[in-house]
Amino acid sequence: MTDDLMDFDEVLARFEPVIGLEVHVELSTASKMWCGCLTKPGAEPNTHVCPVCLGLPGSLPVVNHDAIEAAIRIGLMLNCSIAAWCRFARKNYFYPDMTKDYQISQYDEPIAFDGTVTIDVGGKDFTVPIERAHMEEDAGKLTHIGGSGRIQDADYSLADYNRAGVPLIEIVTKPVTGAGARAPEVARAYMEFLRDAVRALGVSDARLERGNMRCDVNVSLMPIGSDVLGTRSETKNVNSLRTVEESVRYEMRRQGAILAAGGRVKQETRHWNEGGYTTPGRSKEQAEDYRYFPEPDLVPVAPDKAWVERLRAGLPENPVARRARLRAAWGYSGREFDDVVGVDGALDLIDATVVAGASPAGARKWWMGELARRANDQGCGLDELAITPGQVAEIQGLVEAGTLTDRLARDVIDGVLAGQGTPTQVIEARGLAVVSDDGALNDAVQAVLAASPDIVAKIRDGKTAAAGALIGQVMGRLQGKADAARVRELIMEAVA
Repeated sequence: MTDDLMDFDEVLARFEPVIGLEVHVELSTASKMWCGCLTKPGAEPNTHVCPVCLGLPGSLPVVNHDAIEAAIRIGLMLNCSIAAWCRFARKNYFYPDMTKDYQISQYDEPIAFDGTVTIDVGGKDFTVPIERAHMEEDAGKLTHIGGSGRIQDADYSLADYNRAGVPLIEIVTKPVTGAGARAPEVARAYMEFLRDAVRALGVSDARLERGNMRCDVNVSLMPIGSDVLGTRSETKNVNSLRTVEESVRYEMRRQGAILAAGGRVKQETRHWNEGGYTTPGRSKEQAEDYRYFPEPDLVPVAPDKAWVERLRAGLPENPVARRARLRAAWGYSGREFDDVVGVDGALDLIDATVVAGASPAGARKWWMGELARRANDQGCGLDELAITPGQVAEIQGLVEAGTLTDRLARDVIDGVLAGQGTPTQVIEARGLAVVSDDGALNDAVQAVLAASPDIVAKIRDGKTAAAGALIGQVMGRLQGKADAARVRELIMEAVA
């Protein structure tokens, strides 16, 4: 990294940050935007294609009804106006992974426009103005062979057109001002809102790490007291909540140093490096001419007002309102709740576990602790673990009833994840229930006391903390299948 950086506090003392986010959301429709080819990922390359996907002469696109409905519902969730009439356009550009060499998108007539989103950051509300949400298609995928796996030093590239034509919604904000020091957090919170919103709508998996949702982050600085927007940089395809926040912070510091030294910020695309910095992409000093013109093969879209109102009436709970409701109901601290929101999928899983009967504290303990660790070890999302919220609630209920200790509960989780059945079935198969018979517990206690007279003497001298060593020995004899609190009671009764 060679960029000079200004101290963040100095940036704020001298400049007003302005951010803008362009977010692509890949829709989870069964078929593509213009044809009946499947959108299911993971298929063999170039097996989900047809003449329309491949742009063959004479092929004609047909609009996917479900994609139109998803676009309208997203627009309504963003408090946008829905166009009474809109149409598609051709965006002409060299696309090596799209054989038509143009993209069908929307230009000056988007399906949704002029919205607002209110988000909570650190207990303060921030309003993010939405310019537009428009429909378009995705491109294919290039795999670069040889060298580092990047196009710069590859020997050749392979094109897979399975993704070409998958429906996308691009959501573009207007410039967001007034966030000050919170600008990086506002960018992240807005992305969290969009992720939760499209998942609640059921229109996208919204997994940033898989490209279902990706963000171009625009940042510029205005001198304090000025109302003239500065020159912006655009960090492309940022694919995690953390890096959305970090890229805003980094660009503020980089641009601040340039301006303070009398330099000029270049209008360019940049790329996020996982080392924690951005690097230059291509210059955007000149406006690009995509030669937009109306798509001649598609009729305009004119959503019926009654249809739009039916979709509005069926919207799920707003993610911001839902978070406020759940935090109040669960009694989590601000830090605890922020930690939950920051883990992809955790909020929904904890909510479902509480609904299944677990306490909020118990549900959080397992999903944010043991199960988060398992997901990290397996390199998968929390919701991809082979355990359900109902099973987690059952395990926590058994712990609270004294049937399991936390240690035994982890063994039960092992069995459930291994496909050995329900928690109850795993307990029976592995013999994991807590030993609750005082006779068996007393036998173990007496054996340990007889083998440790020196520790017994310390306890009788008033050094009760020494009982911890004896409890550990008893638990070892019983393979962890005992209530530690009950074992302590029996020890103290025996040495009295």
